[in-house]
Amino acid sequence: MKTFTPPQTTLTASNVILGLMRISELDDEEIRTLVGTARDAGINFFDHADVYGGAHGCERRFGEAVTFTPVDRESVIIQSKVGIRNGFFDFSREHILRTVDESLEALNTEYLDILLLHRPDTLVEPDEVAAAFDTLQNAGKVRNFGVSNQPPGQIELLKRSVTQPLAFNQVQLSITHAPLIAAGIAANMAGLDQSIDRDNGILDYSRLHDITLQAWSPFQKGFFDGVFLGDRENFGPLNDALDEIAAAHGVTPTGIAVAWITRHPANIQVVLGTTKPERVKDSAAGSEIPLSREEWYRLFTAAGHILP
Repeated sequence: MKTFTPPQTTLTASNVILGLMRISELDDEEIRTLVGTARDAGINFFDHADVYGGAHGCERRFGEAVTFTPVDRESVIIQSKVGIRNGFFDFSREHILRTVDESLEALNTEYLDILLLHRPDTLVEPDEVAAAFDTLQNAGKVRNFGVSNQPPGQIELLKRSVTQPLAFNQVQLSITHAPLIAAGIAANMAGLDQSIDRDNGILDYSRLHDITLQAWSPFQKGFFDGVFLGDRENFGPLNDALDEIAAAHGVTPTGIAVAWITRHPANIQVVLGTTKPERVKDSAAGSEIPLSREEWYRLFTAAGHILP
């Protein structure tokens, strides 16, 4: 498992993250097996959000099932997110502070290693976010901060008030859903849909400003449209390429789908959403695979993207 120190932090993080958004219906032993499999594979990074499984539902199941000694707790990274409410988004100081306290209680931990602001709140008051972050940091409740699904302009707006580094941005990315990469490859091509910049250059901005991107839904066709792995009706050439490259590297196509993301020099982390231990092991196996440029671009074009 590849580990690295994300810029603007002192963390030692795996480049594959176990997301816990689907564990609310698992029993304690199933959760422990899932987490144990991840740790055995070298994954030390666990992703939550207050809304997963209902109000703190998945956080609570994790906190009930998994117990860390003080030494173990320092060896893992627990991240959670805040801002999505029932029918609206909320980055108010009051909501951030209350929600973090609830998350800490549910997770049975004294601090979050990372707090992300979830979906963008267009009514955000950056000074309120800054005040909340200062309070959380000074109290030792949150050690690092970031955002999720936010383009450069929204991050810059927050940075006008927030003094802590915004070190992470969690965004949707897979081989088949890759506008943040594909647009740059087809830049300046009139009439080509792929050339449309849909996120104001998140990828280049993140590299320039030392922000670590985290890729959610790494196996999804699009926005929760199902997985492309094994879908030969819609992605036959891609699955053929995945099979051939996987065989060459001695891993599964799942591992190659992970490797396609981690191969990028931006040091993008991959957020898994599976509850299947075997899928975790298959994914982790792709962490360090050094895909060649030819292999990487073959997968890119096999997924339907264009090289002008």
